[in-house]
Amino acid sequence: MYPRDYIKFLVHFHADRDYFECHEILEEYWKTKTEGHKDSIWVGFILLAVSTYHHRRSNFAGAKRTLEKAIRIFTQHDHEISKLGVNKLFLFPLLHKLLAAIENEKPYQSFNLPINDPNLLEQCKAECNNKGYVWGKESDISDKELVNRHSLRDRTPVIQDRLNAINKKRGSE
Repeated sequence: MYPRDYIKFLVHFHADRDYFECHEILEEYWKTKTEGHKDSIWVGFILLAVSTYHHRRSNFAGAKRTLEKAIRIFTQHDHEISKLGVNKLFLFPLLHKLLAAIENEKPYQSFNLPINDPNLLEQCKAECNNKGYVWGKESDISDKELVNRHSLRDRTPVIQDRLNAINKKRGSE
C-alpha cells in the first residue's frame, strides 16, 4: 500500500533519527517516481528531514529556509498527506511549532510525525524490529557521525554526477 522507500524514510526518521539517510532514500524515490518535480509531496518530506538535520546541528537559517519550503509544499498537497497515513490536522500545528522553535533558536528536540494509519505504523515498527531499532527513540546528539553525516561521507559519486551533468549540458548547447 505504501512505497517501500517511504517506510524506510519513516523508520530512519523515527528510530535512528538519521535525517541525512531519510533525505537520501526519498530523493532517489522522488527522482524515479515524479521525474524530479520540485513541488512533489516527496520533496516536502525530503525538506522536512533536511530541516531537522540542520536544526539538530544548530544551523537555524538552513533549518528555517527548508522547513518553510516543506510547509509550502505540504500546504499545496494537503490532500495527499492523509493518503500517506499522516494526520494533517496534527501535522501543520507541529510544523508551525517546529518553525517557531527554529526562529527562536531553541535547541533541537526529537519529534514524531502524526502517523494515524495503524497499518503503516505496524509496518514501520516491524521494520524497526528487523533492523534492531527502537521506534520513537530520542536522537543521540552526541553521535558526531550521525549529526555531521553530510561532511563525513564520500562525495566522489556526487562530484562525478555533477561533472557528468555539466558535460551533458555543454554537449547539448
